[in-house]
Amino acid sequence: MTDRVLSLLRSRPELAALAAFPFDFDIDRAYHLEDVHLASGASLEPIAGDDTGGTYFLCAGTAVLYAPSEGDAVLIADSVTEALETIVRIPRYCENISADLDEDRLRAEIDAADEEAREEFAPELDAQRAALLAGLALPDRPLTELVALSESAAARTEPDHLLLNSLELRAYRLPGAPVRRPLRDLVLGPGRAALARVRADEPGAREDAVADAVLRAGVVRAAQYDRRDGDLPLLRLLLEREAAERTEWYEERWIAAMLVALHGEEADLPLLRAAHAPGARDWALRADAEKYGQDPETESAFTWIELARRQGRTEHARVALIRMLDDADPDTDHLGALGQALERLGDHAQAARAQSALLTLQDTDRDRACAAYVLARLERHKGDLPAAGRALEQSRAAVAGPAKDGTVAQWHRRGLGRLITEQHLELALAAAESGDAPLARETMRHAKSLLATIGKGFAKSLSGLSTRAKWAVAGLDRAPGTRADRRPPIRSVRRPVGARSHSHLPPEEVAEVRGRTETRRPGDPLDRPVGVLQEPPRADDPL
Repeated sequence: MTDRVLSLLRSRPELAALAAFPFDFDIDRAYHLEDVHLASGASLEPIAGDDTGGTYFLCAGTAVLYAPSEGDAVLIADSVTEALETIVRIPRYCENISADLDEDRLRAEIDAADEEAREEFAPELDAQRAALLAGLALPDRPLTELVALSESAAARTEPDHLLLNSLELRAYRLPGAPVRRPLRDLVLGPGRAALARVRADEPGAREDAVADAVLRAGVVRAAQYDRRDGDLPLLRLLLEREAAERTEWYEERWIAAMLVALHGEEADLPLLRAAHAPGARDWALRADAEKYGQDPETESAFTWIELARRQGRTEHARVALIRMLDDADPDTDHLGALGQALERLGDHAQAARAQSALLTLQDTDRDRACAAYVLARLERHKGDLPAAGRALEQSRAAVAGPAKDGTVAQWHRRGLGRLITEQHLELALAAAESGDAPLARETMRHAKSLLATIGKGFAKSLSGLSTRAKWAVAGLDRAPGTRADRRPPIRSVRRPVGARSHSHLPPEEVAEVRGRTETRRPGDPLDRPVGVLQEPPRADDPL
């Protein structure tokens, strides 16, 4: 549903002209200089521009985001009506506006800026403002309220209105010196509140604090940073539940064990042993000093990001990771952690961005091959199948030919060979299902060569995926809906009594009879590069 004020501007040229000049909200400039989108995936529509190259966007059909030409972006209002009222009554040429000013001082600042505007470019400013306010039927709120609304909107730019460059996937900055609530305070809030209710001895508070795994994690963290002698009964309950449920987030179990052990009660030793914790107070003191401590600011940012994800605060986690990736140094461990966290979040585009940067830092053939096949998986999940194909080319190039540094000499006998082959089959299947026949056939050609090169056990483990991929690629040559487009049924054939088995045949003929034409021939060297198996390899192919 289109905003009422926006509809008026689009249907009444005289009002649109007043908004464009002198208030610099020009609906004829409803475009941006580069492709952008919101990190949250919400809809984004340019609705106006200004004479500096800035753009006003409508987000999810309601809120208004302003992106000047300097690479910043900030939410300015919760509706077009609110945005226009602020723009008309407090124009952008008013530079000394802040929430610290009262109504009279705000009026004085605006009057001074208006007087300068009348002298320089808008002699009829007062009449133009009155006509636009009346024509759009904008409310007449106190200036202090408008400023408060504007600042409230700006503080809510993140996480739902983070603007990204669509090509590079980098985030636009927040203007000025934005004050953000630390993510750790946000995700610790529920745990701190639950811990406070337990300490206040509210009915049912203790049971509530330990029942849910996500809330329990927050309570454990809250108790870690705010320790009280009277918390031991609750800590025992927390540890019992963590030890019983054995969730994948083992860190909270160790913290709970440490907090219990720090009290030094001999009666707690069985509980600590059941939780597979060392149990000695010396261990707890050492773990507290070396790893945990009582200051949440020393904790890794990934801890709060993961807790935010578990709490369902997906956009908060996404924004934190994107900001970290934008500022990341060329560090393999950090980029790897960012990529994994983004993939867990389901943001394969940003994860691929992190993995692509990581790939450029690898200095051994094995590490390049590993980073490349992971990148191929992420690009495929992102939906960029050609990019996935290019990543697989890099993985093949890293293992093809004589080993350059000794790290991939036996790649086909190790899990690396299976993983690279698996990604080829997955891409061939995805390309066939998307209708990209050239990519599907080319990738399947490489996949067949890889299946003939890797160990037989690895190839057998991929037989199901291989069959699906082969049939999908073969189906590209059939007319849809025809009899030939259907896979023939698999029928069991009973061998007559006395019939000979295939054991007398050479291995390659046995494989042919069983439909496995990609088997290794007797006498083939086990360590030959995959390029030798291609039929025939192109001159420009890395294999």
